[in-house]
Amino acid sequence: MEFFGEVNIDWMAKKWYFLCFSLVVTVAGILSMIFWHGIPRGVDFTGGTLITVKFNEPVHEDMIRSALDKAGVKDERVQGIGPASNNEFIISLGQSSADEKALDKGKEEVFKALNNSPLAGKYVDRGSSIVGPQVGQQLRNQALWATLYSLLGMLIYLAFRFEFIYGVAAVVAVFHDTIFTLGVFSLTNTELSLTVIAAILTLIGYSMNDTIVVFDRIRENAKIMRRESMRELVNKSINQTLSRTILTSGLTFLTVISLYLFGGEVLHGFSFALVIGILIGTYSSIAVAAPMLVAYQGSRAARQGRLAESKAQEKRRDKVRA
Repeated sequence: MEFFGEVNIDWMAKKWYFLCFSLVVTVAGILSMIFWHGIPRGVDFTGGTLITVKFNEPVHEDMIRSALDKAGVKDERVQGIGPASNNEFIISLGQSSADEKALDKGKEEVFKALNNSPLAGKYVDRGSSIVGPQVGQQLRNQALWATLYSLLGMLIYLAFRFEFIYGVAAVVAVFHDTIFTLGVFSLTNTELSLTVIAAILTLIGYSMNDTIVVFDRIRENAKIMRRESMRELVNKSINQTLSRTILTSGLTFLTVISLYLFGGEVLHGFSFALVIGILIGTYSSIAVAAPMLVAYQGSRAARQGRLAESKAQEKRRDKVRA
């Protein structure tokens, strides 16, 4: 099934626009991570108290936040659990220690705030727990290593399946997607949690899959269009896979945007990462990975031309001497 008929777009002519867009957003995100918001981390990584409460009537998250804010409870985050009809919520409090005193203090602050609000007597304590900073640091390190290992594995696979430059281009594109997504999270001051890390790993695989589809078509066309330049091969390959890209990415995007709009607070970070990831992952296959191949082939052709010219000049000098 094809979404478009025959397409003839010169993608490589627009590579500088792509480069400018990527540089502006990526640099802004990096500056935000370094100087402004940093990388906003949730309780999963920083440590804190998790308190679960269930209400006996419908309650909106904003009502709970309002009660906590009026009582002066700081660094809180409210998330609904399960269907809205459950009326069950997790209240997260950032804490610097992982002992029972911190847990008791957090519970006391939350329950005092709720009891001094219109929500008094309308909830039941469903339990609480605490995540220590040491556990949060361990989770952060594991998430980082999982991302690095996945990139290394993809580089090795693509170097074996195609050529080394294909692997480098694909990994650079995926790294671009990851930094881009983290930058957007920092610019919007959206917290990172374990579910967001899972979404980032998902978008890494999705972006890589889309890049491989384009690369595979480039390799097929290179066998039957030997006289064409690399630029023309890449343009033709992208145009030939454009229908497939629009169909698969478009349907996936509709799913994750619905999840983002209607999935609730618990899935907000996860779905937000997927929304950004689907868009930027599809974009990078065309705007980052493919231009790298063209630039590399152009540079290699220039080196070969200079080498051939150098050899020709050397032969001419030898003839003159003879």
